[in-house]
Amino acid sequence: MIYTILLVTAVILSILIIFFILMQQGKGDASGMFGGGSSGAVFGASGAGNFITKLTTFLVFLFFLNCLGLAYLAKSNVTQESLIINSETSKVGDDANTSTKSIDNKKNISDIEIPD
Repeated sequence: MIYTILLVTAVILSILIIFFILMQQGKGDASGMFGGGSSGAVFGASGAGNFITKLTTFLVFLFFLNCLGLAYLAKSNVTQESLIINSETSKVGDDANTSTKSIDNKKNISDIEIPD
């Protein structure tokens, strides 16, 4: 349940981050993607850019924490009944059995006769 909430939050945060990055005004550009460079805006001429930059930084920080939470939950949700873990363990066990059998079947090096 909480994993699903964090996953949906990650998607929403990523969309918001992309939107606010596109909204920011470039250094040499006269306007951002939307709205133009009007100085009569709510935040003033440079206030909107500063606000959007801080908001984007905050959203990226939340996204980072969200991803850490998702990674922690994903790691703790791995069980011993996982198909990947079981298949890897059985392969290791099979390899160990065949390698010990091949060691038992080999002759001692002193028993090998070298032809002249």
